[in-house]
Amino acid sequence: MTGRKAALAVAGLALLLPGAAWAAQAGGAFDPDAATDAYMATLRGAARAKSDAYFEGGYWLILWGALVSIASELVILRTGLSARFRDWAERWGKWRWLQTMLWVLPYGIVSSLIVAPWTIYTEFVREDQYGLMNQTFVEWLGDAGIMLAINIVFLAIGLAIIMGLIRKFPKSWWLWGAGAMTAMAAFAALIVPVFINPLFNTYTELDQGPVRDRIVAMAESQNVPAEHIYLFDASKQTKRISANVSGLGPTIRISLNDNLLNRTSLPETAAVMGHELGHYVLSHVYKMIGAFALIFGLLFFAASRMVPAMINRWGSNWRVRGPDDVAAIPVYMIALGALSVVMTPLTNSIIRWNESEADAFGLDVAREPDGFAQAAMRLSEYRKIEPGALEEILFYDHPSGRTRVQMSMDWKARHWNELSPESRAAGPGRPAVAAPAAAPATTP
Repeated sequence: MTGRKAALAVAGLALLLPGAAWAAQAGGAFDPDAATDAYMATLRGAARAKSDAYFEGGYWLILWGALVSIASELVILRTGLSARFRDWAERWGKWRWLQTMLWVLPYGIVSSLIVAPWTIYTEFVREDQYGLMNQTFVEWLGDAGIMLAINIVFLAIGLAIIMGLIRKFPKSWWLWGAGAMTAMAAFAALIVPVFINPLFNTYTELDQGPVRDRIVAMAESQNVPAEHIYLFDASKQTKRISANVSGLGPTIRISLNDNLLNRTSLPETAAVMGHELGHYVLSHVYKMIGAFALIFGLLFFAASRMVPAMINRWGSNWRVRGPDDVAAIPVYMIALGALSVVMTPLTNSIIRWNESEADAFGLDVAREPDGFAQAAMRLSEYRKIEPGALEEILFYDHPSGRTRVQMSMDWKARHWNELSPESRAAGPGRPAVAAPAAAPATTP
């Protein structure tokens, strides 16, 4: 088909197909800004107000969550509970590392009970109010109990290591501690997909069919192992759509949840899975571990200066003997909790940069700009679609919906001449048309 005939075909489709008129301009040109605005216009009224309210409320949850956590640690210190837990651990544990691990058991239970009202509100009540929760309270409580047990085990091991380093290297423990935390994060990433996630959801091989064929074709085009593609039953807990790449080394796996499979079209699913392949190919798991090694170093360095000063000022009232006392752990938690709030924009930005890279990769591999845009619009159920620039920098750990739709439409404009007339005509109100199963190999 000649260029003139192709342009006429697209213009004809724009006249015939609802929602596609924005796609074809004079001479078959495509305006990505107008297309982005058209997508934004599909979310309005009560739905947009609800989405904005949910996400903006999360801004305050960051601050209030930190304050609740700090208040919990202060209760444990000022009531003398931390010192009592230490005294009990010293009676039952011969070695200091064992004393630390024993101390964690009552600490983990009591601190969780203190913040239980806050946890129930933020993780169950609020999710249910906004229509995102599929569990009953009893079901949610069961999962929360399992997670508490897991957290206590990991916390006991982690704190035993960190407190050991504080005692052995009182001046430079923050540097050794950052290395230890990085190693522990890598170990957690290694075992979570195989041993932890299956405690909450059932993971099965994705059935043969168009979705699996499409994912396998994209994976093979990028030399990504595709023997195993997992589907997990997230719908038993939430209405959210999601997919992920998880694990480290031999346990890295690509998974999608059943909400994504059941609630989206093939182009949307392909676009999302192309994004997940991007995380794998671009080695984001390893890059994130490296980036957070630096974050751990900054946090621990600051805590190494703050905690001794706090103990010098209030330690006698708390019956804390010094920075190397296991009873001082709540003091470290207060310092790290406050510092983490300050670091939120930085940690969000690190994650968001990786997510943006994966977005670009996914567009090149899946070649589904409208599928990706439509998936981004679906995420508006729980993400504010159109924040201000500073708002996105401060509070978003993923690109906003508008940013993602704009990226998709910019990609569509750059590749306009490569797309079929049906793909050109896709847009708000019109489902995307699936691209060929085997996308061309790319190196974004």
